[in-house]
Formats: sequence, structure tokens, C-alpha cells
Amino acid sequence: MEAYIGPQDPACHAYGHRRTARTEPLYGPPGTAYVYFTYGMHWCLNAVTEPPDYPAAVLIRALEPIAGLATMRRRRGKEPLCSGPARLCEALGVTGALNGVSLQRGVLRILEGTRPRNRDIVTGPRIGITQATNWPLRFYLKSSPWVSAAR
Repeated sequence: MEAYIGPQDPACHAYGHRRTARTEPLYGPPGTAYVYFTYGMHWCLNAVTEPPDYPAAVLIRALEPIAGLATMRRRRGKEPLCSGPARLCEALGVTGALNGVSLQRGVLRILEGTRPRNRDIVTGPRIGITQATNWPLRFYLKSSPWVSAAR
């Protein structure tokens, strides 16, 4: 995942408190989905992380697929299934229809899992952006084969 930490973050869509129809879900309560279309072809899923009216979220870059594999394979048509934000959205069927929905009570949910050991978490620069690229706001498990890689 990658953190986009609010109006002072030049890579955040709400940089400088920009508030548009597109960014409105970023201003919602924690656990709100912020889904946007990028490069004219891919959906990206973010989870809002801060209290209402403070626009911050994490981009869900990858996940380990453990259930629903047949459905994910049908949607993706190829491997890897969920390594990268666009692949993840395709595999999960995430589209703009989920923008603004609750990730706690909606059809797509983020559930609490087992907490990894701190020594297994790697922090590094975000990828796929052009501003604040050196900020160490990308977090992933160092031994995970599901991590999306920089191109």
C-alpha cells in the first residue's frame, strides 16, 4: 500500500485542499472507498484513512488472493491476479460504481487480519508518481510474492 497523506502531499489528489466531484470521497469518513480511473484504462482502489474533511488515503497496490480465485481468474484472464493496483481492481471487479461506498459495510470490505511483525514490513518510496517520489510512504511485506513492483 501507499499512503497519500493529505493536502500537504503534492502526490495526493486533494493537494492544496482541492475538492472536486472526483475527490469528494477522500473527504469522507475512514473506511470509504476512493476509486478513480487512471491512464484512461485502469481503476485504482484507495481506502480513506482520516476523519471526515481531511483528505488522506492509502492506495491498495496488491493483495494475496486467498478466496474467490476462479472468479478472479475469469475477470483477469491471466496471472498475476492481484499484483498491482489495476490488476487488483480487475480481479476484484472494482469499478467506479464502488467510489464512495463503505469498505466496512459494503460489498467490498477490508477486514482486520493478523498483524505482521514490524521487522517484516518494508518502507520505501512510492512508485508510479511524479511528485514527492522520495517520501517513504510505500509499505509492504518484504517476503511477499504478491507485492507489486516498480516498472
